[in-house]
Formats: sequence, structure tokens, C-alpha cells
Amino acid sequence: MKILVLNAGSSSLKYQLIDMNTEQPIAKGACERIGIPGSKLTQKVNGQELVIEKSMPNHTVAFNLVLEALMDKEKGAITSVDEIGAVGHRVLHSGEDFKGTVLIDDEVIAICEKNAVLGPLHMPANIACIKSCREILPGVPMAAVFDTAFHSTMQPKAYMYGVKYEDYEQFKVRKYGFHGTSHKFVSGEAIKYLGREDLKIITCHLGNGSSISAVKNGKCVDTSMGFTPLEGLTMGTRSGDIDPAVLEFLMDKKGMDIHQMLNYLNKECGVMGVSGVSSDFRDLTAATKAGNERAKLALEMFAYRVKKYIGSYAAAMNGVDCIVFTGGIGENDQDMRAAIMQDMDYLGVNFDFDKNSNFKRGCIQELDNGGKVKVLIIPTNEELVIARETLELL
Repeated sequence: MKILVLNAGSSSLKYQLIDMNTEQPIAKGACERIGIPGSKLTQKVNGQELVIEKSMPNHTVAFNLVLEALMDKEKGAITSVDEIGAVGHRVLHSGEDFKGTVLIDDEVIAICEKNAVLGPLHMPANIACIKSCREILPGVPMAAVFDTAFHSTMQPKAYMYGVKYEDYEQFKVRKYGFHGTSHKFVSGEAIKYLGREDLKIITCHLGNGSSISAVKNGKCVDTSMGFTPLEGLTMGTRSGDIDPAVLEFLMDKKGMDIHQMLNYLNKECGVMGVSGVSSDFRDLTAATKAGNERAKLALEMFAYRVKKYIGSYAAAMNGVDCIVFTGGIGENDQDMRAAIMQDMDYLGVNFDFDKNSNFKRGCIQELDNGGKVKVLIIPTNEELVIARETLELL
């Protein structure tokens, strides 16, 4: 069976067509600037690139263009839409309504529309894409795979905030967590790799958006992102954990309203705001080597926050058996991994800095030297999680 995996953003639509017999993608592509002048689709099949520059005023037009590209006579991957056995949609927010992947029907869409208030930047696009697909492919089964669902196993002591309980009951203000498909994939791969299910795993998804999860016996017990992806680590442009009183103080000083303040915390802070250089860790590393002290500080802050979360999650689980690095930074930035793993021997980690410096991209690797705690690089594959869960439902 071939499953089409879709990830719709407010102005984008990323996709993969995966052959589930081999679990390999046979087509990858993306529509950019949906609803914005300069729309473009780029697709790769068997090393051949197809580029279509065409107006895409909405996700319906964009999805029709995706099908056109997939069936392109010279650079396509299929000859008919009948070859698409199912569609798996990445959906940001499950709220408290779904604990896992569900087949999409009118009721599921209605619940997603109710939960759109919890993810106002992404949920409208997710829903619009689902509706477009159902209209264009009415006979094809579709599944909603939620970014928050993996974290639904957290206990109230982990996900509750110290706000009035009535506000939690009425407005569902609590920690939800994100990057769930990534944390699920790499923790599952660690379990397979180590041959045990009774593991305490700390998964570090480090990229422009970063989060850490504590996974015990395959289930999430805590995660660093919260009600929104703003909580947790200092990230590319997000502030991460901050005293809420800072908001009022800066709003008064800078003449901001709350919407401007949230934009500031999401898009102008993090390592970019501290360094004044970039949100790209490669730029920060180069600037640090050139003597830029603010870039150095930004990297040190990031590593320090990751170390603190690892320590706190080891405490929450009464130990740790495995630490996993994934994501663009986690998989590729040897300097950041080394900074994070310095002075972690108290946990039983015997980190091998030579292995870390000589890693090979794109495969599972051990970075420890026979310590009590395994340290692994595991490349993430969120699209495969979506395809697998869609297939499992069918």
C-alpha cells in the first residue's frame, strides 16, 4: 500500500508518498507560499526534481497541484490517484479528546475545530487541508495523527499548572507537549535497538524548535514544551522558560500589547535574541570561534538548559537507561552534544567524545563507552510514524 503523508502549515504543504511494503518514500515534496504571491511546488522522485510555479490561493488548489505533480508523466511517482491507499494528516492538537491516531470523519473534524483555539497558528491550516483532501479524494480513508497525542500519558502531577483548578476545567489550561511523533519514533527505535521495553529514556529533539521528553516503558511521563511550544528550552527564536512577570515589565517598558509580546517571545528571542547573530547553530558556532561572546553565551545557555532538563527527568523517573539525541542539532551538531554531555558522569554516563567527533550522519550510533547509561543518535522520521499509524488503523 502507498500512503500519502501530509503536513499542512498556514502557508505551506509538505508531503511524502510512502510505499509501506518497504517503508521508503517514493516521492517527497512541498508547496510554499500558499495564499501568498510567488507560490511554488518542489518535488523529488528518484533523484529527479520537479518545480511548478503556479498561484495557490488556498490548500485545495495546493493539494490538487500535489496530485498533479505525483502523476506527472515524466517526473511523477504514480499513474493514478487510485494508487493512494490512504492519507495520513499531521494535526497539531488533540486537546484532551484524542489519545492516539483516529480515522477522520465529520465528528473528528468538528472536535478539531473546537480545539483550534489551542493551536491558532496551525490548526486552521490542518483542518483546511483535511477538508480539501476529503473533497478531492472522497473514497480514500484518512487518519489524523496528532502532534500532542504521545504526551497524553502524562499524569496530572506532570501536566497541571499552578493556576486555579476551575480555569483548567473550563479553559483546558495545562501542559500538552509537542514533537510527539518524533519522541515516539526515536524512543521506539531505542527500545528496538537495545532489545528491552522496560527502559527509562530521555529523548532530546533539538532543532530550531527543541523539546525533551521523559519516556518510561514506552510511555511519556513528562515533556518540556507546554500549553504552547513556547515553554521549555531556549530555542532558535523562542525564549523558553521565563518568569511570567517579565511580560508585564517589558510590555510597560517597550509599550507592547500582549499580542506584540507573544510575537516577541516566539520570534525575536531565544539564541537569536541573545546572540544578535542568528537562530542557526552553525552560524553561532562560527561566530563563537571568531570571538563573539554573545554567540558563545547563547550556545552555553542552550546546553545548560538541556542538561538541567536531563537531570530533572532522571529524577522524575528515578534514573535513566538511555539518552537519545535527534533533530537537526541533535543529529548533526557534535559540538553541542559534547557541551551537553560534559560532566554527566554523576548519572552513570561514560560519554565517548572521540565517537562523538567521528559520527556518521543518517544512522543509529552509540556515543558512550560502556557506561551504565547508553547515549544514542537516532535520526527521526515523523512521516514514517504517521504512515505506520495510518496503516495500523486500516
